[in-house]
Amino acid sequence: MAQDNTHIAHLGTEPPVKVHGLANRFGDFTVHENLDLIVEPGEILGVVGGSGSGKSVLMRSIIGLQIPAEGSVEVLGHSITDAEPDEELGVRSRWGVMFQGGALFSTLTVGENVEVPLRQFYPEIDDELRKEIARYKVLLSGLPEDAIAKFPSELSGGMKKRAGLARALALDPELLFLDEPTAGLDPIGASKFDRLTKNLKETLGLTVFLITHDLDTLFEICDRVAVLAEKRVIAVGTIPELLETGHPWIEEYFNGPRGRAARDTHERDRSGETG
Repeated sequence: MAQDNTHIAHLGTEPPVKVHGLANRFGDFTVHENLDLIVEPGEILGVVGGSGSGKSVLMRSIIGLQIPAEGSVEVLGHSITDAEPDEELGVRSRWGVMFQGGALFSTLTVGENVEVPLRQFYPEIDDELRKEIARYKVLLSGLPEDAIAKFPSELSGGMKKRAGLARALALDPELLFLDEPTAGLDPIGASKFDRLTKNLKETLGLTVFLITHDLDTLFEICDRVAVLAEKRVIAVGTIPELLETGHPWIEEYFNGPRGRAARDTHERDRSGETG
């Protein structure tokens, strides 16, 4: 799980995401308290935690959709918690987000969905160029060209996720947020999506913030893993480093039957590659 920094020269060495002292509360219910997290440039950071640990709330806080009760969030050198509207809009063009299930507009075709951020941030682009950019992103996501003209209702679950990924890539982002990208996919489809994510990270020089429950994904493509529990990030590191903490939740998660199966599969695959 060593981190490959070959393709991240344009990102520099400054962490693209810094979260400090974050607190999120909904009425009397506290989701996060004093949460700290740093995402390193060029890594795929997996984010895990039990149900209700606030993984998606954390992502929404980082991208400015959730206003925290306390703390600071800095993305790509810009404060998100204290940003002026124009400043926040500018930095938003430098990241892409794939929400759970793709979150596609049902009345738009795949191509039109991918064009949405282009229309928002670059309205001066002419129609033909915008359509060509959308076409390229659809193909980059692994969809066939005829998917461009299809509506979300005509797509399989896996194709919807790839369409959501194509839209997230529309603006050539430096930072990519993926929320449960392999949830609901069969093992073959999930494995293909993992490989696609890793290839995009390496070829485009992306930093990836990836929320997942998929243990295979964590073992196969994540450089580090951040664990949410007890209303904060209790540990972040490689899986072997996390296991050294001896925390009960981490032990149960990674050394349970599914964790052992994922680790065994990962080790067999690595042995095959080096054998």
